[in-house]
Amino acid sequence: MTGFRAFRIHRDEAGTIRAGIETATLDELSPGDVVIRGRYSGVNYKDALAGTGRGRILRRFPLIGGIDVAGEVVSSDDAGFAPGDAVVVTGCGLSETRDGGYAELVRVPAECVVPLPDGLDAYAAMALGTAGFSAALAVMRLEENHQTPELGPILVTGATGGVGGFAVAMLAARGYEVHALTGKPESAPYLRELGAAAVLDRHTLALGERPLESAQWGGAVDTLGGAVLAWLTRSVRPYGNIAAVGLAAGTELNTTVLPFILRGVSLLGIHSVDCPPALRRAVWARMAGDLRPPKLIDSIADTVGLEGLPAVFERVMQGVQQGRVVVDLAR
Repeated sequence: MTGFRAFRIHRDEAGTIRAGIETATLDELSPGDVVIRGRYSGVNYKDALAGTGRGRILRRFPLIGGIDVAGEVVSSDDAGFAPGDAVVVTGCGLSETRDGGYAELVRVPAECVVPLPDGLDAYAAMALGTAGFSAALAVMRLEENHQTPELGPILVTGATGGVGGFAVAMLAARGYEVHALTGKPESAPYLRELGAAAVLDRHTLALGERPLESAQWGGAVDTLGGAVLAWLTRSVRPYGNIAAVGLAAGTELNTTVLPFILRGVSLLGIHSVDCPPALRRAVWARMAGDLRPPKLIDSIADTVGLEGLPAVFERVMQGVQQGRVVVDLAR
């Protein structure tokens, strides 16, 4: 294959972002040890920010978009991988500092590549993608810090998004009573199908102003940040945990030390991009096993080709996209 399709993002001298499908060659790609034939990728909030130019995601231009990819190894200079191996890559600077996964060929450093575990094919891996990876990492961090169903209900914020939806499904499957917080109350049937025991409307949520509010949550997975995360620190029960995964509602955190020293609440940061290789493999193994969400593809993922990316990006930016979108790189 001398030329192949790729969704490349440019910035002109005036700073305007333009993106679209182009013909790329292997020689143009960022350096790396492993060349992968991409079968599927996914759409994340960061992808929409990068592809529309509404967020400063790319650190150099031009770059091929897409922070995820799954497929098979074409060639490898690393002894750990051989042609034909089924693999997955998430994060690792894709579509930030190096060419990403929206291409039929992708070249990456070997330390970023994870063998696709038994129980997942390339499509299912990208139905999970960075969103599923982040949710699984959050669940693992919670339970490593002694979160149990007995501590009480878990609140998942931004529950109709990719990370939130996977967190709802994973936690419910592990026996937690999951309450889903969303700004889209019309999505309640979808969230209940994923496993939510209750659905809360973010627009009617009373956050309060006291340093410690009524302790009602055993723990939380938060994708919003800002005032909602601050409220969670004040309303989680003693020795509960909050996994902070996102910042859709803001980057500031205005709270006090009281929840941490009077209730023993733990705030756990979830960062998937630079996850160490051993932990990255462990998370993927768990996603193929006990953290694989039930009804994965039917409930959570839609599929588009590269041509469909701009429309999906707009839906994501408008906040109307529900669940995951898988990108078929051959479509």
